Amino acid sequence: MTFSRAVLEFDRSAEVSRIGAWMKQEVMGTLKKRGVVVGISGGIDSSVCAALAVKALGPERVFGVFMPEKHSSDESLELGQELAASLGITALTENIAATLEGAGCYLRQEEAIRTVFPDYGPGWKSKITLPSLLEAERLNVFQLTVQSPDGAQQSSRMPLPAYLQIVAATNFKQRVRKMVEYYHADRLNYAVVGTPNRLEYDQGFFVKQGDGAADIKPIAHLYKTQVYALAETLGVPKSIRSRPPTTDTYSLPQTQEEFYFALPYDRMDLCLYGVNHEVPASEVAPVVDLTPEQVERVYKDIAAKRRATRYGHLPPILIEPVFNKTFSM
Repeated sequence: MTFSRAVLEFDRSAEVSRIGAWMKQEVMGTLKKRGVVVGISGGIDSSVCAALAVKALGPERVFGVFMPEKHSSDESLELGQELAASLGITALTENIAATLEGAGCYLRQEEAIRTVFPDYGPGWKSKITLPSLLEAERLNVFQLTVQSPDGAQQSSRMPLPAYLQIVAATNFKQRVRKMVEYYHADRLNYAVVGTPNRLEYDQGFFVKQGDGAADIKPIAHLYKTQVYALAETLGVPKSIRSRPPTTDTYSLPQTQEEFYFALPYDRMDLCLYGVNHEVPASEVAPVVDLTPEQVERVYKDIAAKRRATRYGHLPPILIEPVFNKTFSM
């Protein structure tokens, strides 16, 4: 079969039914829970997960949580609220800024940023980005961009200690959000839904014990292109479906492409499919409007991220098995 964008097409209605049946069985049967908690970000993935849960369990068994903080976009909360209203689910806003302040999240971020830009302070904004993979072979060396209160921007490569501290401090956000989700799951006897799509799950684009923690992950097998397709089938509001994917993590606007992935999600999906199905770069290249050499670079980057993020997928490591083969839950 000739490689084309059609490789990601699928029977949307059948997939909604399949995921719904699986979700109902796992939540009510395997996990013995009464419903699910979904952290709603206003993005496409959490929106589709919430909509799938409503289809499977009914709106009365789905609880949404909005968790804004100091650096969140106001649009994210507005879109999340629009989704909850359209689905008819109960949802609650839990502003986590005070918790992050208490944990030193913002202070530790700023401390690391000032090792690169000493003037960074109140009123400044920042983000971290990766260089483009398409111009030449790149090293995964992150760049720090800051914006002063007068709007002037500066960028610089970061020394490793500054990068690690910024990421470590920022990871408080994902871990605090998960703590809030599990609080509500515990009090309701619900399960927690994880929202990564296949691209994010495969490439380790999540925080271990943060947004990587969940009881079920209903879209981890779907490419992001397919998640967008399901969003349309499920009636997710157009305002969410038309919003470009963002991290909504740093104080400056930041796309997932400039923060982590080599390409926009639609082309990244096709390259990942190519890797998974051993499609030569020369066949993928014209479909994603790149040269074979550029696709080869993307293939190498996919493999490198799989190696680098394997830690995030690993469960706790034991010296020896604790349960024998005859043990049954």
